[in-house]
Amino acid sequence: MLHVVHHADYMAPQPKRGTFKFDKYFLVMEALRASGDPLTEHAPEPCPREWLEAVHCPTYVEQVFTQTVPSEKERRIGFPVTDHIASRVRHTNGGTWLAAQLAMRHGYAANSAAGSHHALHETGAGYCVFNDLAVASNRLIAEGDARRILIADLDVHQGDGTASLMAGREDVFTFSIHAEKNFPVRKARSSHDIALADGVDDAGYMKQLSLHLPRLLDEFAPDLVLYQAGVDPHEEDRLGRLALTDAGLMARDQFVVSEVRQRGLPIASALGGGYGDDQRAVAQRHARSMLAMAAENRRWLKHDR
Repeated sequence: MLHVVHHADYMAPQPKRGTFKFDKYFLVMEALRASGDPLTEHAPEPCPREWLEAVHCPTYVEQVFTQTVPSEKERRIGFPVTDHIASRVRHTNGGTWLAAQLAMRHGYAANSAAGSHHALHETGAGYCVFNDLAVASNRLIAEGDARRILIADLDVHQGDGTASLMAGREDVFTFSIHAEKNFPVRKARSSHDIALADGVDDAGYMKQLSLHLPRLLDEFAPDLVLYQAGVDPHEEDRLGRLALTDAGLMARDQFVVSEVRQRGLPIASALGGGYGDDQRAVAQRHARSMLAMAAENRRWLKHDR
């Protein structure tokens, strides 16, 4: 069964400025519900303010909560921070934490939004307001739910915000495979970065993933993996520069879950990037991703029995 975290506030009215579209979050859930696969939906609580302030600048958190984000920060984010957006990002951040809790019980769980890996200490960026991966990691460790967390970021864009926020921590390992020439122009330094040339296909991508992920899992030995499962490495993605097919994305996701679960570890995924003029096609990619990971988790649950 796929355990998926979702909330009505994941949807937000189309912003008056910017190009980001929020309708894919509804379409992802529509595709999951229509798939016929077993599905259990879980609604998150809004992320407590103190969890956010443990990672982000309290002044910036206050700006988001009161919708007083300066215009230069809103330009970096890509849309205005309204009361709807403020509520949305509190729920998406709470959603990644809840997905991790569910993964510890069921092996795998998904947040149907988030993966906001560009958000930095004092500002958002690249359609990201708060960094749910960093916030959840920090809180899970603070509460004793995990001692060591590996964040595997396979979005086509480098997880620069996550890398910056978790830099210097020995209990969080950041791993990013991304397109070298894509956003952001100035990359941060993850614990381990793999920068790919434009046009890398399924075989080339899997060669790098299979070369590095198993070794990092063994060497770092995490208790939990958070997976930024962006589908923007797809060959038809509007903001991607790689050339993965539908089959390639599914192979990627199944490989990640298999490597994590065969080591007896839980894994929680966040939605990540996926962009295109046909929002329904993008949503289908995200839905197939989560369903493929849930199927792989079921295989390992049966294996463990």
